[in-house]
Amino acid sequence: MVFPKWTNRVPAILVASLGVLACFVVFAFWYWGSPKHYVVGYQPVQPVAYSHKLHAGQLGLDCRYCHFNVERGRHAGVPPTDVCMNCHTLVKTSSPEIQKIREAHEQGVPIKWVRVHKLPDFAYFDHSAHVNKGVSCVVCHGRVDQMDEVRVVAPLSMGWCLECHRNPAPNIRDKKLITNLAWKPEGDPAELGKQFMDKYNVHPRTDCSTCHR
Repeated sequence: MVFPKWTNRVPAILVASLGVLACFVVFAFWYWGSPKHYVVGYQPVQPVAYSHKLHAGQLGLDCRYCHFNVERGRHAGVPPTDVCMNCHTLVKTSSPEIQKIREAHEQGVPIKWVRVHKLPDFAYFDHSAHVNKGVSCVVCHGRVDQMDEVRVVAPLSMGWCLECHRNPAPNIRDKKLITNLAWKPEGDPAELGKQFMDKYNVHPRTDCSTCHR
């Protein structure tokens, strides 16, 4: 006997392994290669017709009221129904859309919001690290205060992120203005940004381990 008996199972193991690998490749292309989440213009329909244009724009609601974790953690946070009901126990209580939120709140289940922006799992991004250095929400998400339904306005690709890391000054502002999406600087934004880069000690890294950990 040249080979032990267990080697008879090698072809079957190889075929099974190739099958698993093929399934993973298909899943990877479907999950990360989908035009959803990062292709400019992607605008999914949400389960509740929530208007950012009304809330953040006309009513002037600060982004941080709903996206409460944006200054403290990686993820901005999706508001639980408790946040919505803070106002809507009294405001527009007869609205069919508010009734959806009320039912979810009473049942103790979250609203199944459709995610708009999603980076691949191999890319690390921390919201707090950016907003606490003076990067406004508008840089990545655009004029959300003018959108009824949020859509993708920036590619969020590696090249797009690197452009900002290599030259962040035009995108840096006073931290007090990060949620003022309509704000425009007087004069050259890059020159103003350089002042805040010094103030906030902004030195973005461009090595691979910055985003790929």
